[in-house]
Amino acid sequence: MNEIKDYVVYPDNIEIYTPPTMPAKQDKFYKNLVYVASAVVSKVCIRMGSKIEKINMDGLKPPYIVLSNHTQFVDFLVSFRALRKYNFNNIATLDGFVGMAKIMEKLGCACHRKFTTDISLVRAVHKVLHEYGDILYMYPEARYTNVGTTTLIPDVVAKLVKKNKVPLVVMIHHGSYLNAPFWDFRQYRKVPFRSTMKQVLTAEQVQEMSVEEINEVIHREMAYDDYKWQKENNIKITEDFRADGLNKVLYKCPHCMAEGQTVGKGIHLTCEACGRKWEMTELGEMKAVTGETEFSHIPDWYEWERECVRKELLDGTYKYEDDVHIHSLPGIEFIDLGKGKVTHDLENGFIVSGHYNGHDFRVQRTTKSLYTLHTEFLYKKLGKSDNFDVSVKDDSFYCIPTKKDVVQKLMFATEEAYKIYNENPSK
Repeated sequence: MNEIKDYVVYPDNIEIYTPPTMPAKQDKFYKNLVYVASAVVSKVCIRMGSKIEKINMDGLKPPYIVLSNHTQFVDFLVSFRALRKYNFNNIATLDGFVGMAKIMEKLGCACHRKFTTDISLVRAVHKVLHEYGDILYMYPEARYTNVGTTTLIPDVVAKLVKKNKVPLVVMIHHGSYLNAPFWDFRQYRKVPFRSTMKQVLTAEQVQEMSVEEINEVIHREMAYDDYKWQKENNIKITEDFRADGLNKVLYKCPHCMAEGQTVGKGIHLTCEACGRKWEMTELGEMKAVTGETEFSHIPDWYEWERECVRKELLDGTYKYEDDVHIHSLPGIEFIDLGKGKVTHDLENGFIVSGHYNGHDFRVQRTTKSLYTLHTEFLYKKLGKSDNFDVSVKDDSFYCIPTKKDVVQKLMFATEEAYKIYNENPSK
């Protein structure tokens, strides 16, 4: 994994419980319980209804793999409707077990720590498909989408599909991101939910195709853009809070280039450094109140920010340093480690350091070992904070920055640094 870790020394009275990495067969009672609960929750969240279209699914029976995009928690509930007829096991990340360990285990969820290398995941997948003969359901992006578009999908997913030689199904959810975007997911907009469930490869095709060919299919079928879908379907979002929190992802002003100075409030995004203001229209587009509209499509603005970060990495001007508050997650309960420091650059990757329980600790994930970064906005489990975490095999370090709206840039920097390294690994 290319990590360096001076271990955190936890007090003897702290009990650290980690869920099993091997999933149990899905408990039917708990599955039906969640199915009923999902119907109740859906009425609160999905106020304009939800529909699931199935394509090339006639006659398909387990075992098979389902890859799904991930836009908000409701996706998990929709999957219960789509797959109610059969047992299925989810690949779930450790933070998803916090406060829900028992029910997650009963639902047959396999526990995995985000963005780490763990051979037990391969064994868990094999167990579900070839011992249980059930459905494996996973979110290959391993995170919620930040702007309603596809995030990074590692090539190892295609290898997993090829290795298991079962049919591949892709499930894409539209509308759920627009209903409660990750940067403001506690306020619901009235948006219809539409999901497609499509068999994209038969078992025979999986056996015949190369990993590279399977990878192409996955990336093609997993491509989505909810803002484009919104406009194509003329879906108007009329709520007067639709731009609340948009600054968390559109943190850089394209007019004056200031960072961390934008404020999303009501239907507007405003740069406090230069006074520039944009309206977020009912069709999800950005429109300058005065002057030229630099980016009308939110994902275009988002990708422009990414290119700016890449330029900083290449010209040597990028470096992140901050005093942070650190919480660790060695098991399913957070532990407050107090104040610490984080640095990130192209040469060294992430270094997290601090002092806890009478001992110094230092954790490093190098550039070549980390292809993306887990970020959170308004994370309720840690005081409604914006944060990011750096994980190693047996621990995760959640860092709450002191600087405003930096977690999105850190995610860009992690991904682009990894790409740059792989373009020229000798550096």
